[in-house]
Amino acid sequence: MRDEKKRACKVCGAALPGPARGRPPVYCSRSCQARAYRRRRQPLPEPGTPPVSPPTGIRARQRRRIAEAVWRIAAGQGLDAASMRRIAAEAGVSLRAVQYHFDSKHALLVDALRLLHEENERLARARIPYDMTDPRALLRAVLDEFLPLDAQRAFALRVFTAYYARSLTDPELAAVFLAAEQPLEDLVADIIGAGQAAGSTAPGIDRAHEADLLVSGAVGLGLDVIHERRSLSGVRKVLEYHLARIFPAEAAGPLETAEAAEAAGHGHGHRPSPPGQRQGTGP
Repeated sequence: MRDEKKRACKVCGAALPGPARGRPPVYCSRSCQARAYRRRRQPLPEPGTPPVSPPTGIRARQRRRIAEAVWRIAAGQGLDAASMRRIAAEAGVSLRAVQYHFDSKHALLVDALRLLHEENERLARARIPYDMTDPRALLRAVLDEFLPLDAQRAFALRVFTAYYARSLTDPELAAVFLAAEQPLEDLVADIIGAGQAAGSTAPGIDRAHEADLLVSGAVGLGLDVIHERRSLSGVRKVLEYHLARIFPAEAAGPLETAEAAEAAGHGHGHRPSPPGQRQGTGP
């Protein structure tokens, strides 16, 4: 009897088992089957063809819907709970729909993180009055983006924390999550540099070191508010202290009346306002 020719998946090349009955398998998984289906619907472009724009319309909305499901699971239960089936159920779509849009769970997690970065950047740009003529006020507004001042920022901070925890044991995800570039630190350093050029900063400070301290400190303090270890007003007073050290010649902006009363009456142990209730956002 002739040896049966070895068969391999048409997409990834993985070895395929012999058929128990009926027609032999062509793909090793439903994911590979979905990838092959997409290739048939969207053949490879000819050489020299301009790059295709990002997906729009129904497909883009469904990808966003699936990514938002990942965010909710990550914020509430951590990424370990984000199985493909759980994500599909949270998004209200079939598992096949998730596999159609994303080749693997890792690709889904990475894309969801990228979409969250884009969303946060869009919202931050709308909130921050970018004015280099007042570097202290601009720096205060940038640092506010690391604090859970409203439901959206508190939610995003929880999601990023879940990704950070996962990146400690997932080198591939860490390579995406912990990029070599440090755009936030660079932005803060540039703002401090603008203050140095204007002569409004303390002499002898190192703007790069100050930027590292401010960004790391603001993120850590924001997590303390999430954990209810500190009050939001107390955290903002800490950041104001460091801003006054960097910009000693400028008067600090007043805290809002309610926030100042909270800081005077409660201190570190006070429970912050519930997510969604905006607290003291004005610099």
